[in-house]
Amino acid sequence: MLTLGIIKPDAVAAGKAGKVFAHLEKAGFTVRAARMTRLSQGQAEAFYEVHRGRPFYDSLVAFMTSGPCIPMALECDDAVAYLRQVIGATDPAQAEPGTIRKLFAESKERNAIHASDSPENAAREVAFFFAESELKGLWG
Repeated sequence: MLTLGIIKPDAVAAGKAGKVFAHLEKAGFTVRAARMTRLSQGQAEAFYEVHRGRPFYDSLVAFMTSGPCIPMALECDDAVAYLRQVIGATDPAQAEPGTIRKLFAESKERNAIHASDSPENAAREVAFFFAESELKGLWG
């Protein structure tokens, strides 16, 4: 099963991307696709459309366009739920020891990594960043 993770601009700027990749691989994920990109305003607004109207939407879009990020298609059994476990709580102060956010996040807003929250969103989010040809044979 595939899911999407995004190493966010805070972790990229702090030089933590390699450590995040290593943590994910050690946890058993296979990186099937990844690229460094800088989201445009329109891309960030489209990606986070589900949050439009919420108090944090504008600041989230601004943050995600503030620097490069690294979207990744990650594969393992029960990838969506397992990635959520591996990254930890949104607020790093509440995240379990050894989770990505406990280790690498700065704050609740600058929390190092995004992870899909459902299999349906994972499919939509992976497709947002990666063409089917880049993932050919991985969904079967």
